[in-house]
Formats: sequence, C-alpha cells, structure tokens
Amino acid sequence: MATIPITLRGAEKLKAELHQLKTVERPWVINAIAEARAQGDLSENAEYDAAKDRQGFVEGRIQEVEGKLSAAQIIDPSSLDAGGRVVFGATVELEEESTGEVVKYQIVGEDEADLKFGLINISSPIARALIGKEEGDVAVVQAPGGEKRYEIVAVSYI
Repeated sequence: MATIPITLRGAEKLKAELHQLKTVERPWVINAIAEARAQGDLSENAEYDAAKDRQGFVEGRIQEVEGKLSAAQIIDPSSLDAGGRVVFGATVELEEESTGEVVKYQIVGEDEADLKFGLINISSPIARALIGKEEGDVAVVQAPGGEKRYEIVAVSYI
C-alpha cells in the first residue's frame, strides 16, 4: 500500500476523530439499535432502520480513518530542513504578479486541505507548481480563469 503524506497536525486530527467514533458514536448507535429492537416488530421500525444506517456509516468511517492512519507518512513541518525549497508541509507566502495580492498557503495532505485556513492539497495545481521552487522563483499556475503567475516571497517550515 502506498504511503499518504500527512502533517503531524492532520494525523492528530484523524486520531481524535477515530477516538470520537469509537468511544462516542459507536456506543450511541449500539444503544439506539437496542432501544429500537425493544419496541418490537423490526419490519416497520423507522428508528431501527435509521440506527442501522448510522451504524453502517460509523463502522465505514472507522475503517476509512484506520486505513488512512496505517498508510500515513507523518511529516512534522517544523523539523524539515529543505534549504528554502518548497516541499510538503512548507508554508509559502506568494505575491500574484498581476494584482500584487499576497497570500499564504501551507501545503498539506488531501484530508487536511481547507482553503479558508490557507491549507492547500499537495495534488492541487498551485501546490504542484510550487513544489521544488525557492524564494524569489516564479510559479506559473494554470487556473480555470487562465494562467496565473506567483512570485514566492517567503518559504517557512512551521
């Protein structure tokens, strides 16, 4: 199985979700199924059907998260020494050449990506354009609205 890069923060988030699923969600669903069974006839019991559906979702998510954690290659960005190059986990400050707008992104794994918080997926077009570049380089990104050029202002590993 191929390894999946994930930051230390992302791994902790997945571990917390797994703990929540196993210690809160799973027991709640088991209790809901038991209560629905106690009501008698299961063939027309909507609560039982809903609880079984929820159980399927919870068990599926537990398997998915456990699989991701077992295949994860956990990378701590603060311990990286990439010599100023943009790598997985790096935080990059960019200036768009045409508008002068400055943005800051951290390159993270698929499960961690959230543009609202400046976390971009390693496989996104902008991240692919940045990987391997250094401060002062220009990254060209093919965006849906056309080509965008970003100058790398700063690279940090936090």
